[in-house]
Amino acid sequence: MAMTRMHNPPHPGTVLKSYLEGHTIGSVAAHLGVSRVTLTRILGGHSAITAEMSIRLGEALKTSGEFWFTMQNNYDFWVASQVKRKKVTPLREAA
Repeated sequence: MAMTRMHNPPHPGTVLKSYLEGHTIGSVAAHLGVSRVTLTRILGGHSAITAEMSIRLGEALKTSGEFWFTMQNNYDFWVASQVKRKKVTPLREAA
């Protein structure tokens, strides 16, 4: 079954910025129990939102953790699909 993929999806940190408007990075980082550096790297698109962070964001922002986790997976898959690589042929059936 073919899935429709978003063309060039945003890094979830970009979306997260809009959820955090009006809050300081320091206060949000402290609330989430992470360092300011960790949150800054996510917001800047330099670090991924981990499964653990997805859960924390879901609880703090009244969203689902799956929302953040899926957004990160979609972004990671799109980035990986843009890399040129050697074609992998299908496996032969086992005897």
